[in-house]
Amino acid sequence: MKVTEHLSRADGKTLFSFEVLPPRKGENIQTLFSNIEPLLEFKPPFIDVTYHREEYVYRQHPNGLLEKKTVRRRPGTVGICAAIKNRFDVDTVPHLICGGFSKEETENALIDLNFLGIDNVLALRGDPIKSEGHFKPEPDGHAYACDLIGQMANLNKGEYLDEEQDDTWATNFCIGTAGYPEKHFEAPNYGADLRYLKHKVDRGAEYIVTQMFFDNEQFFSFEKRCRDAGITVPIIPGLKPLTTKGQLTMLPRSFYLNIPEALAEAVHQAPNNEAARQIGIEWCVNQSKELMAHGVPCLHYYSMGKSESIRRVAAELF
Repeated sequence: MKVTEHLSRADGKTLFSFEVLPPRKGENIQTLFSNIEPLLEFKPPFIDVTYHREEYVYRQHPNGLLEKKTVRRRPGTVGICAAIKNRFDVDTVPHLICGGFSKEETENALIDLNFLGIDNVLALRGDPIKSEGHFKPEPDGHAYACDLIGQMANLNKGEYLDEEQDDTWATNFCIGTAGYPEKHFEAPNYGADLRYLKHKVDRGAEYIVTQMFFDNEQFFSFEKRCRDAGITVPIIPGLKPLTTKGQLTMLPRSFYLNIPEALAEAVHQAPNNEAARQIGIEWCVNQSKELMAHGVPCLHYYSMGKSESIRRVAAELF
C-alpha cells in the first residue's frame, strides 16, 4: 500500500514510522531484524530503509603507489526492503539517491522494486562522497532530486528511457521527498529552499518527510511556509531522541541543525550517557505529544541503527 493511502486511511490519527540502516557488509541481517521487532507493537504501516552510496579509499602498494578503490560499506537497500516486507508483512520505503546511479541504473532499480511489489520510494539527491567535498553526479546521472523524481513520475506513466520500447508497463510508485525545516545547508536562503521543494512536489513528489529537528517551532514555521507557497501534500516530521552527550556536537555538524539551548544545557550537565539518553527521550516525547496535538499525519523516527530509545518514546505515545 502507498504511504499516502496509509495516511488517508488513518482518518486523522497520527501514525508511527521509523527509518533503519542496512547492515554493514558482512553483518548478519538478524541484527537488523532484532532492532525492528521491538517496534512492531506500535504498528508501523511502513519502514524506511536508507541507501548508502559508495566511498573511495586509497590503498598503498609496497612500491609506494596509491590505488583508488571504490567500496560499498552498506549494500543491499533493495534486498533489505524485500526481506523486511517478507519477514514482517510491513510496507517498506527504499531510499533512492542520485549519487552513484546513472539514469539507466535508476530505471533498473525501480523495475526491480516494482517486481518485488514495493509501492513506495523516497527520492533524494544524497550526500557527497567524503573524499570529494561537494556532490558530483554520475555521468548520465541526475544532479538534483527533482530530476530523479521526474524520472520516477515518467515511469509511473509508462515512459521508459528507451523511447522505442513498445507495450511498456507503467509503474505505480508513491514518491516521497525530503524537506528541511531549518533549510538545506546548500540553499542560499529559506525562500530558495522552499522553491526547490515546491519544484520537487510539482515534478511528482506526493509527500514530504523532514530532516530531524529538535524545536517544534521550526517545524510549524516550515509547514506554514509550505502551505503559503501552495504545497498541499502531507508533511511528516522527522524526529530523533538524543542518546549520547557526543551527539550535541555530532548531529549539528552532520545534519546542519540547531539544538535548543535548554536541551543542550541539560544534556551537557548530564553526568553520563545514560542520563543524557533519558533527557533526550523525555524531550522527544514532549516534542511528539505537541506535534500529535497539532495534527501531524505521522511521526517518523530516525533510528541510526538503534531502536531502544525509539521504543521508549513510542511506548508513551502509541
